[in-house]
Amino acid sequence: MVEGKVTIKKRKKSLGDIRKAYSDREQPVSGQVLNRLRRDPRQGARQLYKSLLGRFRRQRDERLRRDAMLHFERLLWKSGVRDIAGVDEVGIGPLAGPVVAAAVMFAPETQIAGIDDSKKLDPGMREELAIQIRGKASAIALGVASVAEIDTVNIYHAGLLAMRRAIEALPRRPQHVLVDARTIPGVDLPQSSYNKGDGINFSIAAASIIAKTERDRMMDELDREYPGYGFASHKGYATSEHRAALKRLGPSAVHRMSFPVIAELRGEWSAVFYHFRVKLDEIATAAALRELEAAIVAQEEALAEREYQKLRLLVARRWKLLTNTRHG
Repeated sequence: MVEGKVTIKKRKKSLGDIRKAYSDREQPVSGQVLNRLRRDPRQGARQLYKSLLGRFRRQRDERLRRDAMLHFERLLWKSGVRDIAGVDEVGIGPLAGPVVAAAVMFAPETQIAGIDDSKKLDPGMREELAIQIRGKASAIALGVASVAEIDTVNIYHAGLLAMRRAIEALPRRPQHVLVDARTIPGVDLPQSSYNKGDGINFSIAAASIIAKTERDRMMDELDREYPGYGFASHKGYATSEHRAALKRLGPSAVHRMSFPVIAELRGEWSAVFYHFRVKLDEIATAAALRELEAAIVAQEEALAEREYQKLRLLVARRWKLLTNTRHG
């Protein structure tokens, strides 16, 4: 006698089970569950389908974005190159503080959700990602160019110096370097340069996050050492708060004296420049701006080259502001 085979049918998850399973916002949404909900005529199922579909699409887009950011590394990994260093610097634009660079290396196929250009991330997300990067990276190193070096070699070369130092500080020598928008001199390694690399490349973006969070910490320390400038809030950038503090207090020991704007804020430029500077702030119409622009051109001989170029830049910005105001 052959006994009949007993088949136990697996119980389908209820809507409550599905809601509970996806209460964690990071839980990947299953396409199978979405298809079941899409066919379910109940109102609760339709609402849950709509909610999870949005999450599914966001997760899919993030996967595609992350895969695209790993494209360059994967090409190198497939060719046998394992030790790849992404390098980036932060602090080119500020009026004060050092330039800080980071070099970051990962084991092949390392992934971290949310990695992006540090400028696109809020401070909380940067800090959270920096912790994950430090936990998953196979090597991390920093390089710093001081304010004195910035004033000596200029800001562009100081950035290159900081990046070279970051690479040299790595605990082991990389086989290939990925760098944002330039080639680093003095580094005898294969390098690949990518325009806006911190937004399209995983390793460079990770380096930008490490460099940014480290420099922010340094500026917090400088805020305690040099109170009154607001370094903790603006990190040395030329905000209205920072410019006002410079006019009130004068530059500190960590301000970049080679930057022309420092001399401008100290009142060291010509009286003709400051006359036009004040007039520009009062301009409200296109006709008045056109007249003032002609007056600036007529006075070019009375202005230093940097003063004339700064006024031309300010005029261009005022034209843009007036155009946006008319179209707004």
